[in-house]
Amino acid sequence: MSCKVLVVEDQLLIALHIEEAVLALGHDVVGIAANRRDALAHADDCDVAFVDVQLQDGPTGPEIGRALAEKGIAVVFMTANPEALADGVPGTLGVISKPLFDLELIGAIQYAVEVRAGGSPLPPERLRQFPQTRPV
Repeated sequence: MSCKVLVVEDQLLIALHIEEAVLALGHDVVGIAANRRDALAHADDCDVAFVDVQLQDGPTGPEIGRALAEKGIAVVFMTANPEALADGVPGTLGVISKPLFDLELIGAIQYAVEVRAGGSPLPPERLRQFPQTRPV
């Protein structure tokens, strides 16, 4: 199954690295967003999103992740500051710490895609899952 993926990351080299991995796995990238406005502009176009916490417009990642999850998008946070998500974000899958090795990135992508498809895959080793409650 091919998914449409949104990359929410303000560090261009990191965003391009994620994009390259997504494409190599046969999925489509609907956009790279560096701030809340741009990320939410792609909300209706994606199935899966990888979201950083700290973006161009500040620590808006959790808000973005929550909004995307409310639309049924599978959200994984990728951040150098996982402590910022200590309580989790309702409806999102979890958080994995950056930097990531290539195999960890591939595993995170495959995990999110499989969850979006309705599967129950094992999460990557370093991904800290959030409680699976959907936002109201």
